[in-house]
Amino acid sequence: MGSYVKNLMAEVKAKNPAEIEFHQAVEEVIESLEVVLDRHPEYRAAKIVERLVEPERVLMFRVPWNDDQGGVQVNRGFRIEMNSAIGPYKGGLRFHPSVNLGILKFLAFEQVFKNSLTTLPMGGGKGGSDFDPKGKSDNEVMRFCQSFMTELCKHIGPNTDVPAGDIGVGGREIGYLFGQYKRIRNEFTGVLTGKGLNWGGSLIRPEATGYGAVYFAAEMLRTRNESLEGKTCLVSGSGNVAQYTIEKIIQLGGKVITLSDSCGYIYDEEGIDAEKLEFVLELKNIRRGRIKEYADKFKNAVYTEISADLDHNPMWDHAAHCAFPSATQNEINEKDAQNLINNGVYVVSEGANMPTTPDGVNLFLDKKILYGPGKAANAGGVAVSGLEMVQNSMRLPWTREEVDNRLHHIMKSIHTTCVQTAESYGTPGNYVNGANIGGFLKVANAMLDQGLV
Repeated sequence: MGSYVKNLMAEVKAKNPAEIEFHQAVEEVIESLEVVLDRHPEYRAAKIVERLVEPERVLMFRVPWNDDQGGVQVNRGFRIEMNSAIGPYKGGLRFHPSVNLGILKFLAFEQVFKNSLTTLPMGGGKGGSDFDPKGKSDNEVMRFCQSFMTELCKHIGPNTDVPAGDIGVGGREIGYLFGQYKRIRNEFTGVLTGKGLNWGGSLIRPEATGYGAVYFAAEMLRTRNESLEGKTCLVSGSGNVAQYTIEKIIQLGGKVITLSDSCGYIYDEEGIDAEKLEFVLELKNIRRGRIKEYADKFKNAVYTEISADLDHNPMWDHAAHCAFPSATQNEINEKDAQNLINNGVYVVSEGANMPTTPDGVNLFLDKKILYGPGKAANAGGVAVSGLEMVQNSMRLPWTREEVDNRLHHIMKSIHTTCVQTAESYGTPGNYVNGANIGGFLKVANAMLDQGLV
């Protein structure tokens, strides 16, 4: 780490105390950028990186709402509008008890580079609340969403900031949020993505992040003249990303043997086929149940509870070829990374945002496995959100096949950018540097063009 990076990181930590995830995201990116800043002194002179790590706007507000017993509840709402150099702010809303300013700033920062890589004109943002939809009735969720949007609607719009869904924000929540926006603003616009198909949504949007992570893995394998056919895969999580990662792996001839939630994971040696996946979709999307029920339904599967006291996640200690971490940040530590490598995994494609700790990332890079970082591998979700924005502007829906083809093309393009950029800056095969530098250059040049803003 050079003196510039050390000094900048010291400044970031001093200005943003206790925001550990944000520090981690910034440090990973600026370490990759040292070689770029040496080659392009104009970026240092214009303090591009110093401006990139400061959000253009941070919104924080209270969200009061009534529960079903008539009691008053109060949550905290956020929106981080990080960078709009190449387009309106774009990024999801997360409803989860873990949500805080530092986590959302890390997500918004990552989103800037991810959106840049898609080639679509979208800036980066993120938002959400510490509200937990789990265990709440539909009416409670609706009242919360309406209160949340009553404040948020003052700050978003189709040409300003276009939120989407994330953890805890699915089709139900997007519907309630959009309905309140339309009610207050008296306009029907593409202000949110992830909408229902019958009122402005896009086909493939729920599937996009998972499909994209698999397409990216397939492109990485192509560099070694291999495919996903016959590969055994580990997938974490059990939400949209994990579900549709499994669906696409099955379509491409692979076999998935794990799924997880916050309580534990299932191991199915026979593989999760299309019928079993249908059960998972009904379990998680309709009944909102726990993954343990999978093992109750399919007797060959084994359920293991994951203890917070463990120094590793036993789910990553199964023989496989590929891993798709699709749950949450920092779910793979250095010991998990070593277990994956020891058990034959040589492809990691991240469906979640920053799911691997820095020590784990360094191990993957040292061992020269095919490692696709989240800002590249999981960009499919925001890519199709961008395609939904295009369809809304045109008032014209595209077919499932057309959207999927465009998604596939975008993921191939992101892979090409990562490979070519890494080679151009002296680190061939390093997808981390390729993604960080490739995403940075487009945003940095736009910021130079637009002056000191």
